[in-house]
Amino acid sequence: MSEALTRHIVTFGRVLREAGMEVGPGRIADALRGMDHVDIADQEQVFWALRTTLVARREDLETFDRAFDAWFLRRAGRALLRRDADPRSVHKDAKRVRRDPRGTREAAPAEGEPDSIGHSVHEVLREKDFAAMSPEELAEARRLIADMATARPNRRSHRLRRHRRGRILDMRGMARDSLATGGDPVARRFRRRAETPRKLVVLCDVSGSMEAYSRALLLYLHAVVRSGRGVEVFAFGTRLTHLTSELRTRDPEQALARASERVVDWASGTRIGASLKRYNDVWGRRALTRGAVVLIASDGWERQDHELVGREMERLHRAAYAVVWVNPVKGHPDYQPLAAGMRAALAHIDRFVPGHNLSSLEALGGLLSQIERRHGG
Repeated sequence: MSEALTRHIVTFGRVLREAGMEVGPGRIADALRGMDHVDIADQEQVFWALRTTLVARREDLETFDRAFDAWFLRRAGRALLRRDADPRSVHKDAKRVRRDPRGTREAAPAEGEPDSIGHSVHEVLREKDFAAMSPEELAEARRLIADMATARPNRRSHRLRRHRRGRILDMRGMARDSLATGGDPVARRFRRRAETPRKLVVLCDVSGSMEAYSRALLLYLHAVVRSGRGVEVFAFGTRLTHLTSELRTRDPEQALARASERVVDWASGTRIGASLKRYNDVWGRRALTRGAVVLIASDGWERQDHELVGREMERLHRAAYAVVWVNPVKGHPDYQPLAAGMRAALAHIDRFVPGHNLSSLEALGGLLSQIERRHGG
């Protein structure tokens, strides 16, 4: 399989993740192996091979079909195929049709323009790379970021709360209500386990190689910290710094100023392995990682010991509920994990996503809210 096709499949996996599907490195690897056993010149063979390897839930079938049309065929009019459908029955000349905004007629086909799950030409700021934003654009992006970071991973609490669809009888509530009916429990009350936000631990790279993205990522983390309890934020370059208290202030600019004063190695070198070891030795022993979703934002450039990165990521992965790695460089269509630190960490990552623009951060919020099982890929 050619290198160009490999990059195309990997980037298609990113499109599916931005659309809300759970597509991890394992499924991408299965898809690439599947391409070795089909005729890549046959559109239907490619479609079914990717659909089989990248889709795990029935509710994702429609999303995949639309994504395939938008990414590979540049159209959105493909009939939604079922698993038992005959691939040859698909109409080959389906065209994408846009509705006129006034709703009175159909506009001409929009060739080459992805639909709502892809990049929209009407949302330039959302698709613009943070590194290319002017100060005015970054200020505008700050307001949008504040609205994106409200989604959090959830867990089922051991506490029971009254719920009309619960399955456990609320005996105390029924006894209390029966006082109004002479002691007869006329109305049945039920309870069920409540959902509460899961712990979220964030390790953000603020080294020199991440300087173009650190400010935007910290604005996002400030909004995440403000979303509620159970969020801990650390920054690392050559050392690890705890930043949660600095980011709790209401004003994001003040939070950034306080964070930059606290981090003495801002925009300096990168020691990912040593920083992870420090976190595991100090904070991991306090059970902070246990049951938490760990979010690491870094480009993976390790200056010293990349083998240490692999060992410490393995320790982190064993304790965490899920590990999500956000790499801003991954937003480039030709990106490959060539950095030694990034390659060492990949085997211990459950989700590997980009974080280079507003659209990718919005997709990240959706991904975090959809994590429902431990180390699910």
